[in-house]
Amino acid sequence: MPNLSPSLLAVLRCPVTGSALVQDGDELVATAPGPDGAAPRYAIEDGIPVLLPPEHLQAAQSAGSGQHGPGIPSAQHDDSTAQEHA
Repeated sequence: MPNLSPSLLAVLRCPVTGSALVQDGDELVATAPGPDGAAPRYAIEDGIPVLLPPEHLQAAQSAGSGQHGPGIPSAQHDDSTAQEHA
């Protein structure tokens, strides 16, 4: 896994601790401990940091590859609505 650019790492912060992140292989690690005393770790998938707190990561993974859950329709383009707002 290539390293993330220093300019990107300079602006990223841990969503749990608010501390800076450092790259450790295929993960980013917070520079401050979390509430449990351990530094939170975040995966880098396809070069993109996944900065979800651990309690939200499981829910995101179980949601699958779709962006919308079941029963939530995708937005559809409707010219009549667009004309009403013009």
